[in-house]
Amino acid sequence: MRVVSMSGSLRENVGKKDAKALRRDAKVPCVMYGKGEQILFSVDQTAFQRVLFNPEPCFVKININGTDHMAMLKDIDFHPVTEIVYHADFYELTDDKPVVMSIPVHTCGTSKGVMKGGKLAYKQKRLNVKALPANMPSEVMLDITNLDVAQRIRVEDIACEGYEILNPKSSEVVNIVSTRASATAGEGEGEAAAE
Repeated sequence: MRVVSMSGSLRENVGKKDAKALRRDAKVPCVMYGKGEQILFSVDQTAFQRVLFNPEPCFVKININGTDHMAMLKDIDFHPVTEIVYHADFYELTDDKPVVMSIPVHTCGTSKGVMKGGKLAYKQKRLNVKALPANMPSEVMLDITNLDVAQRIRVEDIACEGYEILNPKSSEVVNIVSTRASATAGEGEGEAAAE
C-alpha cells in the first residue's frame, strides 16, 4: 500500500473563527480519531494533492508536532465554489483493527473472448475491501486469460488472501461482452465444425 507523508500542527483554538483563519492561511482544519481522544490539527492545502489526485489508494503518515500517526483519509469536504479542501477527517490505524477501503480493480492476461473480438467490460471498477492495515492490497488483480465471450468474474470467484471483499458475492466485476466481430467469429467456427 502506498504511503503519503504529511506534516501537521496541533490547533490551539477550535471553532469557526479559528477554522476561517486557518483557511485564509491556506491551511486545512483536520480531525483524527480512532485511538482514544480526537486530535485536532491543521495541514497545508498543498499536502492533499498527492492523496486526492492519484487514483491509487493510500495510507497517510501524519507528523503532528514531532509524533507520527499512521492514518487513512475517512472524509473530506470541499468548498462549494472554489473546490479547495475545506475540512478533512482521518482515522488512525492500529495493527490489530481491520479497516474498509475502496480498492481499484485491475486485470492481467489476454482474454480468449477478447481475442475472438469480444470486449472487456468493467461492471465494478472499485471494490470495498476489509483487512488489517498490513494486509490491505493496493489493487484487486483479476486474471482474465481464460474468460471467453459471455463469461464473467463475480466477487465470489475472486481468491482473497488476507482480506475480505464486502460487495455482494453474486455481483459481477468484469465480463466479456459479445460484439459483431465475436458473433461473426463464432459463426465461422460453427460452419467450420459443421464441414
